[in-house]
Amino acid sequence: MPANTALDADAPRGTAEAAGSAGSAGAVGAAGTGEPPAEAVTPLIRGIAVLRELTEAGGTLSPSALERATGLARSTVDRITATLEHMGYVRLDGREVVLAPPVMELGNAYLAALRLPALLDARADALADELDESVSLAVADGDGIRFIHQATRRRAMSLSFRIGDLLPAERTAPGPLFAAEWTEADWTRWHARRAADPEDTGFPAVPRTRHASGAAPVADGDFPQRSAQAATDGYALDDQLIEPGLVAVSVPVRDPATGRISCAANVVSHTSRHTATGLRDTLLPRLRDAVTAMEADLRDAQPASPGPPPSGLATWTTASKTELGRGFVESLARGLTVLTAFGEGRAHLTLAEVAKATGLARATARRALITYEHLGLMTTSPDHRTFTLTPRVLSLGFPPLSRTTLPQLATWHLRALANQVGESTAMAVLVPPEPSAGTREPMIQLTARATTPRVLSPDITVGARFPARATSLGRALLAPGPSRPYALADEELESGLRSIAVPIRDRTGQVVAAINISTHAARRTLDDCVTHLLPALTATATHIQTDLHTASRFTHVPPT
Repeated sequence: MPANTALDADAPRGTAEAAGSAGSAGAVGAAGTGEPPAEAVTPLIRGIAVLRELTEAGGTLSPSALERATGLARSTVDRITATLEHMGYVRLDGREVVLAPPVMELGNAYLAALRLPALLDARADALADELDESVSLAVADGDGIRFIHQATRRRAMSLSFRIGDLLPAERTAPGPLFAAEWTEADWTRWHARRAADPEDTGFPAVPRTRHASGAAPVADGDFPQRSAQAATDGYALDDQLIEPGLVAVSVPVRDPATGRISCAANVVSHTSRHTATGLRDTLLPRLRDAVTAMEADLRDAQPASPGPPPSGLATWTTASKTELGRGFVESLARGLTVLTAFGEGRAHLTLAEVAKATGLARATARRALITYEHLGLMTTSPDHRTFTLTPRVLSLGFPPLSRTTLPQLATWHLRALANQVGESTAMAVLVPPEPSAGTREPMIQLTARATTPRVLSPDITVGARFPARATSLGRALLAPGPSRPYALADEELESGLRSIAVPIRDRTGQVVAAINISTHAARRTLDDCVTHLLPALTATATHIQTDLHTASRFTHVPPT
């Protein structure tokens, strides 16, 4: 048994503590599938397993389901989820454990350190607009690929893959490109994975491969040949290998310094719009032009400016342990902070740099790094002096949250606010005036709402529209700059209805929405609204903004 088993007294009932999540870890090579090193941190391995199972389940599981999925004792699951809740990474919603936006800071650390999304996403977005097709950027993860950017077109038949989703290399367009750089050992691991998992059960983001008993899956037989052809052609096609109807063409984006593939740019369509060969014949030249521009961007990019490194990220864990006692797994919390020590300009860190950034003792940081290397979340340089995050960090909660909307993000906070103050709460955005309304006055549309049981309460549904200037929400949305921190409306929309609102700002400081508390005039005076309701409302707006800023760092968060 690992030397540190005593760090978690609850013994596991399965093998999840050794392998993390068997699906996602086993799908991309041997990392994390064997016995962990003696110095690995068992509670950290177990916490990673919980996050992976939540991710693969779409972001929500009951504690009982987590117990079954991970093979861990229920008491261990409860302690892990309590720790993750204290960190803000999950929320307990009734009987469900739900991934929360702050967990995206783990994936953000990888994407910021990688720099490719920041340098290339504008090119990908422009190409998607030009072609009116979905465009993605993907990187290799063992014998699979992961998306690091998506610019999707909204259609009835639309691409459903998300940033961080893992796909088998042989069933994608980017896969043959990356496989062209594989070593013999890489091909051996690929053959072993295909033999062990012929239906791709380790890739929950894709439909399972179905084939006759004893027969090789359709993508297997010619994958080495397709890889060799891709190396010659400089592009690769996916002709409905993921599922019927989906076609794609991919071109490698090469590192100007090494000539190796940094990522692959991918155009995806549907057979109702293009055949695979038609996609190649009509769109490949424009894709290649975009890739040429991307490679120029990489060549001309200035070195990253890291600024002052973070410091003392883990110093709060001792206080949390004192506060929560045995319900807080300090070694898990400390271990997770190691991932957030990485970022832009901090792609390769030494042990000393990790220890300084996190405030951890060198021995503690070293054990976390050893654990992450075992799980395939981190690699070391040939001289073993520096550590680098791998794309597998995106498996820790990022995909289910990468397509979240602002109303989805805000609803949990609005419910908590409604329960706290005992009044109805809502969020709204500005929308253009309706032509049929006969006015050019701006309107608001409610996008989220939470209520508490009362005999007399506002009866306003999500989707309802109102004149902006007659509502506190509209006034908060229309307020110029930061000069008006809140807005009041006193029985202007309807007799007896009184409300107070504050704006929600995005990462640039732009007002993108507003939230309010509504009450009846008989219950609250205007002074009461400002004195007693505004502090809670402002705190809630801060929480929503914090989640929005984290979620939108590398993804688009639609306002509706």
